Amino acid sequence: MTSDPAAPLLLFDSGVGGLSVLGKVRAALPDAPVMYVSDNAGLPYGTKTEAQIAARVSGLLGRLTERFRPRLVCIACNTASTIALASVREVLEVPIVGTVPAIKPAAAMTRSGVIGLLGTEATIRQAYVDRLEAEFASDKRLLRHAAPELVAAAEAKLRGGPVDPAVFARAAAALRAMPDGAAIDTVVLACTHFSLLETELAAAFGPSVRFIDGSDGIARRIAYLTDGQTWARRDGEAGGDLALFTRGDPADAALMPALAAYGIDRRVMF
Repeated sequence: MTSDPAAPLLLFDSGVGGLSVLGKVRAALPDAPVMYVSDNAGLPYGTKTEAQIAARVSGLLGRLTERFRPRLVCIACNTASTIALASVREVLEVPIVGTVPAIKPAAAMTRSGVIGLLGTEATIRQAYVDRLEAEFASDKRLLRHAAPELVAAAEAKLRGGPVDPAVFARAAAALRAMPDGAAIDTVVLACTHFSLLETELAAAFGPSVRFIDGSDGIARRIAYLTDGQTWARRDGEAGGDLALFTRGDPADAALMPALAAYGIDRRVMF
């Protein structure tokens, strides 16, 4: 691990979903310099194969850590974590914190015993999710639904664009239509993008449903792993943090107000 007090925390996601994690990390560690990486050239991850995701995430994080020397890497993406977390940990000599579906806390929250899980196509089919269910929710009913429309909705929302309410209604209806779906009282948001849409999803599901994601646990884990470390900023970085994008898109300029709300004031291409 680097001893450089200006070494950043590196938060990585396929798009802007990881900002939901950044918000919790910033609250826990307000002085920490952060580098937020959006692999928008690879978005969406949910439609890719496991091999494609593993190769892309490992390759990008390898180059990023070599160039920027972060003190810790957070893969703020459920899809990337459930597929590539183990392989990334094997090759990178830096602490890695992943994001996995919050099935354990959901199992503790539910009163009806029926839990909904919204994720990408790639996430909901992973054996990793099967293991979480077997370990923490074997006595519950876990209903999974792939909702790729919600990724696009979150990306549009943060750019200030319109989002069709029918997107959220379809996600809720799909879970409710499954056997025992009417009894769902807890929904796991198993994609960091979806956490940015909790208000809209709450309106679609109704007041009887509570939502849970892994962001609080991630922030606690990062705070634990960096406990006692010194934070500083490099010359010229007295203000906000930096976001890196893997693809240049003029439309992404519309993201700056949203990024600024998370303490990011510079956006560059990687």
